[in-house]
Amino acid sequence: MARAVRIKDHWAEQRLFVTRLVIAGIFIAVLTTVMLTRLVELQLVQYDFYSAQSQGNRIRLQPVPPTRGLILDRHGRVLAENQASFDLELTPEQVPDLDDTLDRLVGLGLLGAEQLPEVRAEIGRHRRFDAVAVRTRLGDEDVARFAVNRPFFEGVEIRPRLSRRYPYGPALAHALGYVGGISAADLQEIDAVAYAGTQAIGKVSVERAFEPDLHGQSGQEQVVVNARGRSLYTLDRAGARPGEDVVLALDLDAQLAAWDALAGRRGAAVAIDPATGEVLVFVSTPAYDPNVISAGLSRKAYATLQEDIDKPLFNRALRGTYPPGSTIKPIVALAALQAGTMTPQDRVWCGGSYSLPGSSHRYRDWKPEGHGSIDMQGGIEQSCDVYFYSVARELGIQRMADVLKGFGLGAVTGLDMPGEKGGLVPSPAWKRTAFRNPGNQVWFPGETLITGIGQGYMLVTPLQLAHAAAAIARRGVRFQPTMLHATRDPISGKMHPVEPAPLPAVDIGDPRHWDTIVAGMHGVMHGARGTARAVGMGAAFQMAGKSGTAQVFTVAQNQKYRAADVAERMRDHALFIAFAPLEEPRIAVAVVVENGESGSKVAAPIARRVMETYLRTAAGGA
Repeated sequence: MARAVRIKDHWAEQRLFVTRLVIAGIFIAVLTTVMLTRLVELQLVQYDFYSAQSQGNRIRLQPVPPTRGLILDRHGRVLAENQASFDLELTPEQVPDLDDTLDRLVGLGLLGAEQLPEVRAEIGRHRRFDAVAVRTRLGDEDVARFAVNRPFFEGVEIRPRLSRRYPYGPALAHALGYVGGISAADLQEIDAVAYAGTQAIGKVSVERAFEPDLHGQSGQEQVVVNARGRSLYTLDRAGARPGEDVVLALDLDAQLAAWDALAGRRGAAVAIDPATGEVLVFVSTPAYDPNVISAGLSRKAYATLQEDIDKPLFNRALRGTYPPGSTIKPIVALAALQAGTMTPQDRVWCGGSYSLPGSSHRYRDWKPEGHGSIDMQGGIEQSCDVYFYSVARELGIQRMADVLKGFGLGAVTGLDMPGEKGGLVPSPAWKRTAFRNPGNQVWFPGETLITGIGQGYMLVTPLQLAHAAAAIARRGVRFQPTMLHATRDPISGKMHPVEPAPLPAVDIGDPRHWDTIVAGMHGVMHGARGTARAVGMGAAFQMAGKSGTAQVFTVAQNQKYRAADVAERMRDHALFIAFAPLEEPRIAVAVVVENGESGSKVAAPIARRVMETYLRTAAGGA
């Protein structure tokens, strides 16, 4: 039987083909529409956005930090400069795994494991696109070690920087201060944009006080980078403007002389030009090395400095407060002359002690056998305590306090450096507010006596003593102390001098009163019975000075002070103020040596050395 042959349905196949073709056409049309829509969106609607994004993948805007200004002494000698160094910097947004990267840097020996908490905290204080220095001042070996491993550290670079260097180290530490990383507290006070790319900021003293001048203005550069964010080359650059150079009033030779003379002691020396208020010497000992701190000190190392019993971080010249001892006796004498309670010719009998009427309590003189009959000039020259007990009693605490304050004692001087402490000139009004117990609020006559010789509640800083000595040297004319002599444009070299800032003068009425106390202070150095005559002998110029010895603790009535029996840190402080030359003073000095025992034997030689060095240098430069 023959098989039926199936005839092909060409029309059905054609219909199927057309249907599939239509479906494919619709699908292609939809995809084309989507593609064209997206193309229009990318190329037209969002062109600006994606153009900027794509450009950012190729070109990076980087801040150009300014070069920090130099710090110079009054003769142009460099006290703080910049030197080339290498920093290890990390940009968080370019690092795939921050923890892994930091751990591997520790493994290479470029970071210490104990540093990681500080490094993470520092990274957290910055924006993710900011480069953060995780280590500064790398050595050559560290640079070479990282260079070999550089391909394995995305977002980490070694960059050349200028770091701060202090050629004279600790000798100027408390005058200049140091720079350090920008902290969260710093960011609250500065313009973050102006400091973009800057790794360090002034922390204390001159570096902090003149930060706006020293910092300069940041610039910007366009850098071509690869897909990994590595810099290839620079397209365009708007240079930064360097910071101004700061010319200090300090005299380097006199500064180093004071530093050497105070070596091994705790104390301070401050010298001022009486004619301008410029600070010529500013030393506090012991001190620290600002180079070490600026390079980056661990918390442990910094804590060690803080816990040091000798307090090397403490600025004694600016913040140390001490009883002034006998250094204020010339001012107390002036107060008595102004008030008319004593004349230069009035004599007081000194038998070695003084008692208030109706009291058996004896206020002792430093000289047990006494000075005999003595007048005002002799009282200053020989530093007779009994004479000044009598002066203080006749004068009264309020008038005495008013004149002491008129010389700037017990209050900040206004020095252009942060952190100055005020001290204290006591008075009945002060005592009423200082003590809560009503029984302690009464001002006693005996407190007036001991205030008259610079003991009791009274506290002053070495800076205040130098300021007061300068006022005596200029016979009442005063200027606000300043560290700044001038600023200098780093490009043109043009100097911008600072004009002296006058303060209210000390008015004591009769100008002849100054002759009396200056004669007494001259006698201290050159008189036959002057307490510091041994220091004044052989000097090439005439000086006026006043020694002081301030008790650290009170000696009972029936006891005698013996230094050998007292712990070193409980011994008397040694103080001295002076100015020279006598007729035309060019320098006024204050020296405090903690537990130095004798102002005339310990502090006075330091003052003479400072004055001699400065006057010799000034004469050579004239």
